[in-house]
Amino acid sequence: MKRLTLLTILAFSHALPVAAEMLPGYDRFDLNADHRARPVSASIWYPAANPTYRAPIGDGPIFEPTFAFVGAAIAEGKYPLILLSHGSGGNADSLGWLSSGLVGRGAIVLAVDHPGSSSGDSSPRRSVDLEARANDLSAAADMVLSDPALAPFIDEARIGVVGFSLGGATALGLSGVRFDGTVQDRNCTTNPDAADCRFFLRGAVRFADYPGFEADMRDRRVAKAVIVDPGFGGAADPVTVRDALPEMLLINLGDAERLRAADVGPEGNDLANRLPGASYEEIAPANHFTFLGTCQEGATEMLAQDEDDPICTDPEGTDRAATHADLIEVIASGLGL
Repeated sequence: MKRLTLLTILAFSHALPVAAEMLPGYDRFDLNADHRARPVSASIWYPAANPTYRAPIGDGPIFEPTFAFVGAAIAEGKYPLILLSHGSGGNADSLGWLSSGLVGRGAIVLAVDHPGSSSGDSSPRRSVDLEARANDLSAAADMVLSDPALAPFIDEARIGVVGFSLGGATALGLSGVRFDGTVQDRNCTTNPDAADCRFFLRGAVRFADYPGFEADMRDRRVAKAVIVDPGFGGAADPVTVRDALPEMLLINLGDAERLRAADVGPEGNDLANRLPGASYEEIAPANHFTFLGTCQEGATEMLAQDEDDPICTDPEGTDRAATHADLIEVIASGLGL
């Protein structure tokens, strides 16, 4: 028995370095930011130097988890820092597939759960405050860049941002784009069922009444930006669009099933063509929800029973995991990884 136990330990210890190469490190922390009344939940993904324990991140009834080594030491080196902004009603851990994938391309990924527009805490009146969302990420960057345990591993000249949906609008703000509330109100009067109108109109939101929607959110430290299916592109102020961060990458999901409110291509609001030196990619077959995590068995039926959004339903012929792999490659290229 003792011999068997010793052999098991030796075998396990031999396997750990291989596992360490396969999984990122992960940790959570509370972000105390002046613009928020309570701490903001934040997380960081990074290349791990060694294993700790393998834990499922983002596990729940809907999405499959992403595995990581919690609290592992950071592997020696200097890495780009990528800020990640989730969509309305989402959360950082459900995008673990992307964070893990970017770590595999040699980056550190910093994400937050934006108060007022995250899972179980999503309000139209709070979600409209893009300035607060942008400030969440700027404050998180401030914190890690002043942390002696993290700062030595970050290349401050290579800070990027990735945003999806409402997070895409947040990332545009960090990149210098400002939004016009009067224009967005007019767009929503014309098309109240648009995806970037319907939720807000249910809360009787008038965009022009919210200074945080129109604010200057630019963070000059951001050198690269990838924007996926962003909201409010039709309300982007044209002057700030011309002066925004150059060479952004904008991505639309889907073709026939594309979310029209997020269409930044020539048949939509054409934001990709209006931004300086921007590039544009289409990923299909896919739809807006394909960007979310891969779904647990039975999740589709659970959502249907609850009359919830069909976030686990992709267009025919879509392999969500394979699409994620393609997105990791495209996004990493857009970030210069």
